[in-house]
Formats: sequence, structure tokens, C-alpha cells
Amino acid sequence: MKTVIITGASSGIGAATAKYFSTNGWHVIATMTCFDHGKEIVGLPNVSSYIIDVTSTESIENAKKEILANHKTIDAIINNAGIGYRSFVELSEDEKIKHIVDVNWFGVVKMSRAFIPVFREQRYGQFINISSIAGLVNLPLGSFYHSTKKAVESFSECMSYELLDFNISVSTVQFGNAPTAFQSHVVKSEMSGIDSYDLLMEKISSILHKKTKKNTNLTSEITKTLFSIANNPKKNFTRYTIGFDANAMKLLRSNLGYKLFNRIIRKSVFR
Repeated sequence: MKTVIITGASSGIGAATAKYFSTNGWHVIATMTCFDHGKEIVGLPNVSSYIIDVTSTESIENAKKEILANHKTIDAIINNAGIGYRSFVELSEDEKIKHIVDVNWFGVVKMSRAFIPVFREQRYGQFINISSIAGLVNLPLGSFYHSTKKAVESFSECMSYELLDFNISVSTVQFGNAPTAFQSHVVKSEMSGIDSYDLLMEKISSILHKKTKKNTNLTSEITKTLFSIANNPKKNFTRYTIGFDANAMKLLRSNLGYKLFNRIIRKSVFR
């Protein structure tokens, strides 16, 4: 039985992925910051749960010792833990910026750094780093979330070159707004009293809410694709884009170029 570590497995895409892998022949090491938040996952067959705060090197190292004591090999790590922060640059707050960077980017760095030696000794392993369509295109009010996802893309591609000789594969996965609780948990800047800002926040939040409601099949599509990736690791760095929205955005951005793509986004938001 193969074994996968999934960070941020207490809810959302992480929980859905843990369930799918565990019911399809994999043993899942589900990590989360609090067992109470992961009640639907903790105790499932083929699932072992551990506390990991991906922002803390100490937390990762402590869990790593427990994990390796209980599991002989690790076949794949899905770096899924992530949060959102929707704010205007002018109204952004240092602590909120630091927190999203620590979770979305530095968390991937720290988990990778901790488990590369494990994969290197095994002479195989796979990092599947959850990015977002936000890692490939730029959209309004995404200054901080998009920046962290672009950082995950760059980090993953650069790291992949280092690990080629050790049979360790690296991939990233981009998708749009899945119908999970993620959007409801996104931290937003407060209403500012600046008409332009407040109206734009309302528009973006409404657009994302509508998109999320429409993507009824996206979660299952994501979990199945992640399962396929884990079972078929590629030697060279690979990006996977899942869902109609993400693929449409990717094609538009690559085919139209920056100026036309930017014009379409402005017209769709500011009309």
C-alpha cells in the first residue's frame, strides 16, 4: 500500500483528497493544525492523523519523527495547506501578509525541505504542490494570494532540477474556485469608505461566489486528477490545470497576451 502525506487535510480539498485516496488503496497521513477541525477525517480507515503547523519548522520536525517511526516509506506529499487574503494594497496589514506568505509559500518550502532527505534516501518520491490558477494569471484584489501562488510555481520548478538525480518528481496543480468553504474563510480588508474600493470588493466577492457555486463537479475532478498524478509521477517538472475556468483563463492569457487579457478582465469587472 502506497502512502501519501496531505497537509491541510482537515477540510475542503485536503479532506476530499484524503477520503478519495484512502478509499482507493492508499494509506493517507492527514496533517492538520487541530484534530477538532478534522473530525470527518480523523479515524477513517487507512488514515493516520498528525498535527502539523506548516508555518513552524519545529512542528514539522516533531511530526516527521512520529511519521517516520510509524511508516517505513512515503511515496508522495501533497502540499495543500493554504489560506486566502483579499485586500487592496493601500489597506493591507503586515501580519495578514506575513501569515499568508508563511502558510501558502513558506509552508511548501518547509515541508519540502524536511522531506527531501527522506525521498533522497528512498531514491524516489513525489511532491505535488497545490498552486492555483492565481499562480498563472493576475486578477483584481489578488496581490497577495496570487503572489504566494506564483512563488509556489517558481519554487517548485526550480527545486525540480535539484531533485532529478534522486528520482524525485515535482509538479504543481492549478484550479479555480471549488465549492468548498475556502472562499467563506478568505480574510478581506474592511470596508474603507472609499467608494471605488468598496464597490470593487463587492464586485469581486460576488463574482467569485457565483463561480464557486457553478463549479459543482470541480472537487471530484480535482481529487481524481491528484490521484492520477500520484500514481503516475513524471520525471520532469509538470504543471496540471484542472477545470473549465482554470483552463479557459490559462488559454486566454497565453493566446491573447497581457494587453488583451488585461482589457477583458477590466471590462468584465468594471463594466
